[in-house]
Amino acid sequence: MDAADHAALTAAPTDPFTASPTTPAPAPPTGPRPARQAAAPGEPRATPPAEPLAAAPSGPGAEPPAEPPTHPPADQEQAVRRALRELLAERAGPDENRAATATPEGYDTELWARMSGALGLAGLTLPEEYGGTGRGPAALAAACEETGRTLAPSPLLATAVLGAPLLAALGTPEQRADLLPRLADGSLTCTLAVPGALALALGLTGDNTAHPWSGDGRAGGIQATRTTDGGWRLYGEAAQVVDGHSAGLLIVAAHTGGFARSRTLLFLVRADAAEAPGLVRTRQPALDPTRTRATVQFRDTKAELLGEEPADVLGALATAGRAAAVMLAAEAVGAAREALDRTVAHAGSREPSGRPVAPAPTADHWLADLYVQVETARSLTHCAAREPGPGPESGPLALAHALDALRATAGESAQPHGGTGPTRDQEAYFHRAASDELLFGPARRLRARAAERTGPFGEVAA
Repeated sequence: MDAADHAALTAAPTDPFTASPTTPAPAPPTGPRPARQAAAPGEPRATPPAEPLAAAPSGPGAEPPAEPPTHPPADQEQAVRRALRELLAERAGPDENRAATATPEGYDTELWARMSGALGLAGLTLPEEYGGTGRGPAALAAACEETGRTLAPSPLLATAVLGAPLLAALGTPEQRADLLPRLADGSLTCTLAVPGALALALGLTGDNTAHPWSGDGRAGGIQATRTTDGGWRLYGEAAQVVDGHSAGLLIVAAHTGGFARSRTLLFLVRADAAEAPGLVRTRQPALDPTRTRATVQFRDTKAELLGEEPADVLGALATAGRAAAVMLAAEAVGAAREALDRTVAHAGSREPSGRPVAPAPTADHWLADLYVQVETARSLTHCAAREPGPGPESGPLALAHALDALRATAGESAQPHGGTGPTRDQEAYFHRAASDELLFGPARRLRARAAERTGPFGEVAA
């Protein structure tokens, strides 16, 4: 691999989430208009050029001309991205991540305080009236790409991606006013607890209305029963709950109504021991220690209904799932790009014996294929993050491509090169790829569900 190829592969790509046009448009021609020439006999007459727009009226009664569009949000997002990258470089290296995952919380609490407080990441998509910034999914996707690049353990995914959108969509005005400001400033973390597969509950790998994933009848899953005083009690267990052992607020999907009014509802469980007797949370060993999970048991646990009935809970979960797929894809793209950069750096080095780690032509084509795969996934994720409306339809498809790219780059990064085995840091990206596939995939089922929803020509089917 020559120096030019190595520089092309290692160059930082343009940020698609926040990039704005920087090349000025060509100036219009000045001077008198050239005289119109008559067409020669036999030749078609040229179409006359369009007349210029009339000048804006001037004078005391005229309206001022419209201001040219500006792009301050993109500049602000770039600043947040740079600040986050500097912060993660300081506190989210491999050694720091291992130390953070060994703590009872499973993440660096000081790092989270700075991410949510100084940078406002927890409230990027929340409305300003609740302490957020209302910046939209593109800004949050850019932040997720940076956290994915360093595999930084934090409650960002569970709180800002899985929990807060459901609370904002379904909560009563009192619930939103009480909880969203604390989620936005990072003083409260939350997560989503569902029985069974999280990917199915979010509608990523199947229709969540066609499967009794929350429970059936009066047995299985998590059951909710109404008490005589109008409250609710939960019974059952949820496994594989992201940050379930440390979140201060649990949003729990439970089945209620028996056979007569069978339905799935969402409930709030405040994880304080004094307020939630019967709540048992056990942290589980995970393939990827930076993505902590827990088993949560509800043993006659007091709960509060999220929102009011009737509510389209399954529809809200599917909408939140498609939006969460974009953020998961951004994380996977960031991790894949970092794994590729490490592989490129290793392929460009030489062993102490002086022999290259791989034949140069083979390495060139192999790295070029990985680069194209990563950048394709990045472009799809960018388009999904910019897609208007709640729950982007292209989110699951972008996640499928991003998981494929992460698995490919992480697998190659973890391969032994030149007689040396993979390091623990290289294996971390492979573990993230396998963990995300188990929790939110696999990619083939994401693609199948996307095809079911959009149909062969892109129309939304269900």
